[in-house]
Amino acid sequence: MTETDLNYITIAAAADGIRAGQLSPVELTEHLLARIESLDPQLNGFRLVCRDRALEDARAAETALRAGQDLGPLQGIPYAAKDIFNVRGLPTTAGCSLLASNIPEEDAYVVQRLAQGGMILMGKTNTVQFAYGGVGINHDHGTPHNPWRPEHYIPGGSSSGSAVAVAAGLVPMALGSDTGGSVRIPASLCGVTGLKTTVGRISRTGIYPLSWTLDSVGPLTRSVEDAALVYQCLQERDYGDVTTWGMPTCDVLKGLKDGVRGLRLAFHESVFWENVHPEVEKAVQACGPVFEDLGAHVQSVQLPEVTEAREIASAGLIIAAEAYNINRKWLKTHFNQIDPVVAFRLVKGKEIKASDYLQSIQACQRLQAKMNHSLRDVDALLVPATVIPALPVVEVDADMEMYRQWNMAYLQNTSVGNILKLCGLSVPCGLTREGLPIGLMIYGKSFHEDMVLRVGYAYQQATSWHKRLPDLAWAGLADGPSSNPTRPSPSPVGDGEPQPGPEREPTG
Repeated sequence: MTETDLNYITIAAAADGIRAGQLSPVELTEHLLARIESLDPQLNGFRLVCRDRALEDARAAETALRAGQDLGPLQGIPYAAKDIFNVRGLPTTAGCSLLASNIPEEDAYVVQRLAQGGMILMGKTNTVQFAYGGVGINHDHGTPHNPWRPEHYIPGGSSSGSAVAVAAGLVPMALGSDTGGSVRIPASLCGVTGLKTTVGRISRTGIYPLSWTLDSVGPLTRSVEDAALVYQCLQERDYGDVTTWGMPTCDVLKGLKDGVRGLRLAFHESVFWENVHPEVEKAVQACGPVFEDLGAHVQSVQLPEVTEAREIASAGLIIAAEAYNINRKWLKTHFNQIDPVVAFRLVKGKEIKASDYLQSIQACQRLQAKMNHSLRDVDALLVPATVIPALPVVEVDADMEMYRQWNMAYLQNTSVGNILKLCGLSVPCGLTREGLPIGLMIYGKSFHEDMVLRVGYAYQQATSWHKRLPDLAWAGLADGPSSNPTRPSPSPVGDGEPQPGPEREPTG
């Protein structure tokens, strides 16, 4: 395999290469560790890198495979985890220096599942403080650098480092979490695939919480097929997370490649398109003819539940109340040490009345039931993942009011899905004139991850936007760590070119 092949290898391709004897887990791990060492001082995707552990696990995977112990397609594949996932012996800081000594004794349930599948943990990725923000800014650990621009553009949040690591070819997969869009926003802005799962599909045990009502787990990958492979491994009943009780698993690989012929897809023509950037609108609308050519029925629908859900999401009472309850110790004892953009949102939760909180919960449950009924004749919705592409950090972070406005703008379309308990998938569908990624979001009914993955897979088979790569010459030519003091180098643990164009004309 060429160096470019290794840099941006998918899980599926790596699995095939390993079993064909063309690639070894050790070779792949060593290559990606070297790439992290070279590029991440500029990108700041990683909070820490566990080099010794990764190499040890790679050697173990290689030995097992040679002995005929095949654990499945994830065996021997490197990945990273957002720094809210517990990893035994490593700090879980949730993007905040106050938690530097928070070292768990057990792995998060999903980390255990991936270890059972033979995956190799490379390190933990940076996130917004307490995972509370949609633009990806962190004044404590530093804001990761969107790899699509030499200037410092936002990566999206809160799974910011995970998206940057996948987009820059540092790992083929990184775990993220999604409470209001924290997988899909960075996936959209960084040009990768991001899956938001339904609450109850994947255990949250051992994950630093933001909102126990809305938190979900999802992978960020280079392709829909890779997302499906990871999801297949992660979905499992866990008695440590009551939301997973009684949830049957769903084989998403079985029908993944069945195509979309005969499926009923719909554009929602109201709330999701408010204040949309013209290039984003053009790119997402152009997805309709792609699906029609593949045999799907594409229509427009009006869903009043979306407008109501948008109002609940904009008020933010559920997340604010629960996030304040989780983090009030830090607010009371170290308020001035908390990132101001996060503290501003957390303190809101202190004033929320129990009656208002409970009314919001009840309204969500009512809307979720209505939405699933309204979607009975629709297999998936097609909407912009974010209504605007990535912006420069200096523009978004100019002052508190600007941050608040842009944060709400990026959350506009994603937070609705959390309120309505939908599953969702963001896939690349274009580039702006500036060369910034645009994301198509495919929404499905609760617990219908198999459908959104099937639709997303069909789209990626018909186009090649997901194969477009950022030009990292600006980062690779740097002589050393960035001079920006807010973007420190990752901490080691243990031992101290564009692809061919799309099959369709670019629309962005």
